[in-house]
Amino acid sequence: MNLAKLVMFIFALAALLSMVSIGYAIAIGSIWGAILAIVALVVVFFSGFMMKRKLRENGLL
Repeated sequence: MNLAKLVMFIFALAALLSMVSIGYAIAIGSIWGAILAIVALVVVFFSGFMMKRKLRENGLL
């Protein structure tokens, strides 16, 4: 596994954890926690797509 795929795996894991945290925040009844988890998910997805585009342009993916 090359370094680019490892980086993309870390982004995918971060997205998965933020999705899980949305469910956890809803289960404990924390509205602010759910909102923060959604914001974190959007940031992780945006960063992941930007990184994927950058890696693809450099020929690493």
